[in-house]
Amino acid sequence: MPSVLWLRRDLRRHDNPALLAALDAARADGDDVVVALFVLDPRLWGPAGDVRRAWLSRSLRALDRSLGGALVVRHGDPTALVPQVAAAAGAATVHVAADFGPYGAARDAAVETALAATGRALVRSGSAYAVSPGRVVKRDGTAYRVYTPFYRAWVAHGWRRPAADPDRWPTWRMDDTGPLACDGIPDAPEVALPAVGEAAALSRWAAFRDDGLPAYDELRDRADLAGTSSLSAHLRWGEIHPRTLLADLGDAPSHTVFRKELAWREFYADVLHRAPSSARTWLDQRYALMEHDSGAEADVRFEAWCAGRTGYPFVDAGMRQLLAEGWMHNRVRMVTASFLVKDLHLPWQRGARWFMRRLRDGDLASNQQGWQWVAGSGTDAAPYYRVFNPVAQGLRFDPDGDYVRRYVPELRDLLGRTAHEPWDHPILATAYPDRIVDHATERAESLRRHADLPRPSLIVP
Repeated sequence: MPSVLWLRRDLRRHDNPALLAALDAARADGDDVVVALFVLDPRLWGPAGDVRRAWLSRSLRALDRSLGGALVVRHGDPTALVPQVAAAAGAATVHVAADFGPYGAARDAAVETALAATGRALVRSGSAYAVSPGRVVKRDGTAYRVYTPFYRAWVAHGWRRPAADPDRWPTWRMDDTGPLACDGIPDAPEVALPAVGEAAALSRWAAFRDDGLPAYDELRDRADLAGTSSLSAHLRWGEIHPRTLLADLGDAPSHTVFRKELAWREFYADVLHRAPSSARTWLDQRYALMEHDSGAEADVRFEAWCAGRTGYPFVDAGMRQLLAEGWMHNRVRMVTASFLVKDLHLPWQRGARWFMRRLRDGDLASNQQGWQWVAGSGTDAAPYYRVFNPVAQGLRFDPDGDYVRRYVPELRDLLGRTAHEPWDHPILATAYPDRIVDHATERAESLRRHADLPRPSLIVP
């Protein structure tokens, strides 16, 4: 009797506990046949945007090649299709990595109920995280709301080592017709992307571990340099697991900083798991009462921000990088998000939706909670008073203007080479849009609006 491995955000063969569990279940029934299934869910495919669709399509093709062409891809509602495939395979169990996102958890519960109605079981093994959301708690059993104590508790909790490969891989099964036939992997939109898939992820990690990691603590915030791992999309799709990275880390300062960045991803997943509504609304509900701009002028400014036409070179470079590559340096993500919320006075949800539509590594927990952190309504211990100065940030993290020159071509021949003159060159007005707002004025306005919010004690739960 075979088993079914239902893949979602774990598009890899190695270090995959759900795969090992599916193989063990099949062998317990005297077989080693596993059906590898991916369901193309229209509720996720529809809003994904071309960049994430392109990545997913290419990743599925890479996975299919690694399975010898046996990946079963079905299109439609998982609640109907997963039980249908399990029944057609004669499988008693369907194996997954646990999903802790709002939609994923509800979907899995519905599939579990549908399988149980036919005498079959949904078996969860592992998750997309080194420590699954909900595991790290205070001594009194409550959740952490601030990152630093979460990080300490997360490290103290620890995590398993990467799962070993089986002594013998399963026999992967699919049929030419019927419920076990593949509906087809959708064509990938024409989007420029780096190499995709498990092999690419492992290769990228090996290269960064050897060449980039030693200086990560010094270079990670420099937008003009290749100082980051570029693994975020590989992690988002589960082409590599975070414990694979953690297993290679030691105690060097750069390793510690990288470990802390992985922990941010786990912290945000934990926050979203405990407060699913924070994917759409303010974690701190006081900020729902803040005055935000709306109307035609606000919409014009939002469009200028989306297009990278704000008149602030560092902001515009980031927004154009997003349009060109489906990715943005994390330091620049914070600066561009701060500009939208605190210079343009728009609600964080507008920017979060734009990022999710455009990012190849668009992850609901990391994206939404990161935006809430910038907006002051999230988990930051000193929330709203941090207002990123787009000029000062550019001077600090792109000191020679190389990042701006890369993504804002009209400035390539105008910006100076030193850190002291590129951003306010008087000739910029001839080739570059005027600044749509004055940062100093809007910073003061933003703090005024924050001062008008009621204190927490005045909010009725």
